[in-house]
Amino acid sequence: MKIKLSICLINLLIVLLMWGTKAYGQDLPHLRKQGTATQLVVHGKPFLVRGGELGNSIASNTEQLGQHWEKFKQLNMNTVVAPVYWDLTEPKEGKYDFRLVDSLIRDARNNRMKLVLLWFGSWKNSMSSYCPEWVKTDYQRFPRARDRNGQPFEILSPFHKANYEADAKAFRALMQHIKKIDRQRVVIMVQPENEIGMVNHARDHSPKANELYAAKVPSALIEYMQKNKADLTPELLKAWAKSDFKTAGSWTELFGDSAKTEELFMAWYFAHYTEQVTKAGKQAYALPMFVNAALVRPGYEPGQHISAGPLPHLIDVWRAAAPSIDFIAPDIYYPNFTEWTERYTRSGNPLFIPEALRSNEASVNALYSIAEHDAMGFSPFGIEGIADVPADLLSKSYSLVEQLEPLIMAHQGKGSMRGFLQINEQQRAPKQIRMGGYEMHIKFEYAPPPSLADGVINEAGDVSRGPRVPAGGLVIQLSEDEYIFAGIGITITFDSTLPNEQAGIVYAESGEYVGGRWKNTLWNNGDQTHQGRHVRLVPGQFGIQKVKLYRYR
Repeated sequence: MKIKLSICLINLLIVLLMWGTKAYGQDLPHLRKQGTATQLVVHGKPFLVRGGELGNSIASNTEQLGQHWEKFKQLNMNTVVAPVYWDLTEPKEGKYDFRLVDSLIRDARNNRMKLVLLWFGSWKNSMSSYCPEWVKTDYQRFPRARDRNGQPFEILSPFHKANYEADAKAFRALMQHIKKIDRQRVVIMVQPENEIGMVNHARDHSPKANELYAAKVPSALIEYMQKNKADLTPELLKAWAKSDFKTAGSWTELFGDSAKTEELFMAWYFAHYTEQVTKAGKQAYALPMFVNAALVRPGYEPGQHISAGPLPHLIDVWRAAAPSIDFIAPDIYYPNFTEWTERYTRSGNPLFIPEALRSNEASVNALYSIAEHDAMGFSPFGIEGIADVPADLLSKSYSLVEQLEPLIMAHQGKGSMRGFLQINEQQRAPKQIRMGGYEMHIKFEYAPPPSLADGVINEAGDVSRGPRVPAGGLVIQLSEDEYIFAGIGITITFDSTLPNEQAGIVYAESGEYVGGRWKNTLWNNGDQTHQGRHVRLVPGQFGIQKVKLYRYR
């Protein structure tokens, strides 16, 4: 009996251990597919990042950062995107100091915020400025990239095992520590490195780099291209076509002798290096991990910008060399916002925007990216410095997202949600979309910039006369004839998609979601709808309207 009882107890312990391990794994933040969308799941529920990224230095001073948590809450943020510095984490080789990380996690938890951590390791904006002193000064052990004349850059060369092993060891230690202390799952995603790439030259010209550039293209890349030939990016397919799709040879033999080939070469080895770091971190603690890119200025060639990073035309190279990375992400500071969001979702890559310009347009760019491209989140950069009109607009935009989050998450990936955005001043034509049995025509109305009469005062004590308030928004289809419109400065008119049929408005009501339930605030069937002719979200004011349409002959 004692033996049987012991066996039963052992079996029970094994079952409980297996259940606990499974539950622990399921409780980890992770990514999942819903239709065509990829969602971030936190605490078992889909999570939408209403974020803001800290400036590079502020996370190094807990007292300064502590002054801003209340502001982040006023902005209706739920996530802070924050750097972790290799040089402060491992000031002496093998000796780790996690005090800044501990305080960051503690303060975020106390303020009911989540964290996306950025590992400022080997590279930050291409340079190796956050490497520890013991790495920087021992340049023989940790070699640098070099120009054509043999002169070194302040950029760790990706071609040396010692470099990525040191970085990977520190990153693994960081992830082990986060796993140990972060039982409440404050940290939801991690970004290894930051804006990786070459500057001034398209490639590294160190002896090791020259040797590998003349060698055969790695077989793993060839195999990937062969397997995915029908779906390769146009840029990679065009480069490979120069050799009539050869399956063996050097980089120039396969892709031609050009700066673009040098960029492909560097992208492979930057990605391979980042894979070693990412894989080491995930082995310690398997949170979702992504890499970000500084984008290319129009007309710039490799070497004229931060090239070879996780850019959309290089996504195949990064996928082949770095399978542990879950997705690539854009840092969007240029005005062609819609172009970059489209390019970063073209090949099934999930959209997350860890950095964006903290302008007036950030408020509507957030709505557009979340609705039009099922983005997992949005995050203006230097969020501690946002003020005046941009801060007010972002706060109100994030309030709409917070109210609509259950609806947004339910409709992601199902074709029942779209975004609206005025692209630029030259393109004023209405935008048309089809949804359900209706064609919707969208016009945009900007509000004028704040004036003296408005009394908007900036931090310097001056009256703000900044850019005019932007326009944009979204629509979610609730049923065959019922829709939610949210945003600012948009007017929508409707046609039936069937011939000889008209579309009309049954009702349009303003309101808000409180605790997930719709609360009516205004009934708009009169002047506000131009006697049933349109739905209008007025310029300068964020709002939500629930609208029911009908068709008649």
